[in-house]
Parts: sequence; structure tokens; C-alpha cells
Amino acid sequence: MEVPVLSGPACHRCGDDLDSPAKELSGSQLCRACRLAPPAFERAVAYAFYQDRMRGAIHALKYDHMHSAARRMGRMLAQAIATLAAEAPAEMLVVPVPLHRARQAERGFNQARLLAMQALKALRASHPEWRLTIAPAALMRLRATESQASLTPRERRLNVRGAFSVSDPTAVKDRHILLIDDILTTGATARAAALSLKRAGAATVWVATLARARRIHRGTVPADINNTGFAPSDTQGSTAPHDTKAGPSESASVDSFINHPSF
Repeated sequence: MEVPVLSGPACHRCGDDLDSPAKELSGSQLCRACRLAPPAFERAVAYAFYQDRMRGAIHALKYDHMHSAARRMGRMLAQAIATLAAEAPAEMLVVPVPLHRARQAERGFNQARLLAMQALKALRASHPEWRLTIAPAALMRLRATESQASLTPRERRLNVRGAFSVSDPTAVKDRHILLIDDILTTGATARAAALSLKRAGAATVWVATLARARRIHRGTVPADINNTGFAPSDTQGSTAPHDTKAGPSESASVDSFINHPSF
């Protein structure tokens, strides 16, 4: 298998692996976190796990500016979004998670916006009845937050608390929002962004990401798990571009992933 596509029982709300026997709430299976502290979004979906070739491709896009990867990855994101078709509203405003202006100036682009645009192109062909309109300026990141890579789940929540604001509340009032990002790890960023949108008057918020980190729950922690609660491959190399340079074999693997004829 070329990428670790998601499978198995998952929380109906956040998409995380279920850490205990499913608890039925109104017919839904929810993880412990979503039972204890329900997020402001309705549901979060992702295409694959953030590891192996998927991790390499995302890093190539973000840090090596390999924009040729965006088209294929956008189609993968579109497949994840399509799983919401039966329950999500027929008309939604698509909002990419923003970068802080300093980070965007450094990188030169927002990968969430790039992926969202490519996904919408694919969805217009596969789901022409779905009215999805991109609104890249709807959400603002108010401060430059610390990299989430080495933070614990609690530190991640504190790091993004109050980090987002809606630029024009009238533009999202009573609208259904599809929030787009490249990776969902603990869900702290998605929770914070969704909460800002709901407080500004959004009717509902749905979340779609290209990848999701493989969470390891208590009682099932193997020796290679770091103190963040994730496998090292889910967090390493995310702090700065120089940490993500691939060796020859990894670069070849990423090139094969991006240029695979099946996409």
C-alpha cells in the first residue's frame, strides 16, 4: 500500500482511534476526549495517517516548495471530504486554517489554502451538486504560535488558545463552514479555529485534513513512543525546513508517491 490510509473503528466526531470499547451516544461512537469535552466542530475526517510517504510528501510541499505534489494531494483530500457528503450541508464556505503573517511571508504560501483549492477542483467534478466556496481570508491567526511538534496535548491546547479570529463575522454568520488543514494531530488547532468560527456566528463547522497523526493511547504505549503521545514519525522534522531534508532514498519515494500514475 502506498500510503497508510485510515481504517478501523474511529471516533465519529474527531476521527481518532477509539481508545476503549465504543460508547453509544445518539447512535455515534465517540472517543473519551470528545465525550468529556465535545469540540465546536461537527466532525473531522482525514485521508491517511501522517507517516511514511504521506509524511514525506507533506514535508516536500511545505518545506521544499514542491507544489507539483499539491494536485495529487488535493485529490486525496477531496476523497476525505467526500465522506461527509451524506451528512454535511449542501452549501458550505471553505476556510483554510491560516498561517500567521510572519510564517506565511517566510514560506511564501499557505499549504492549507493550496490543498483546499486543489480539493475543490476535484470535488466540482465528482460532486457538482455540492456548493463549496473558498474563503481564504475568513479566519486570521492573531499571533505566531510555537511549533506544535514537540508539545504535549495540553501544551498544544494552550498554545493555540485565542490564536484565531474571524475577520468579518457577517461573512460567516449562519453559514456552514468546512475547515481545511494539512494535518490533524491532537485536534487542538481544529478545536480552537472551530470555536472562533462558532463564536462569530457560524451555523456548523466541519473539518477535513489530508492526514491525521497516529495517536497511541494509555495502556498501549510501545517503547518507540515519545512523551507527546505520538510515534516519532508523526512529529519529528516539523519544526523548521532544515529538519525535513530528505535523503536520496526518501526523495525517490516521495517522487514516486507524487507522480504515481493512478492519480
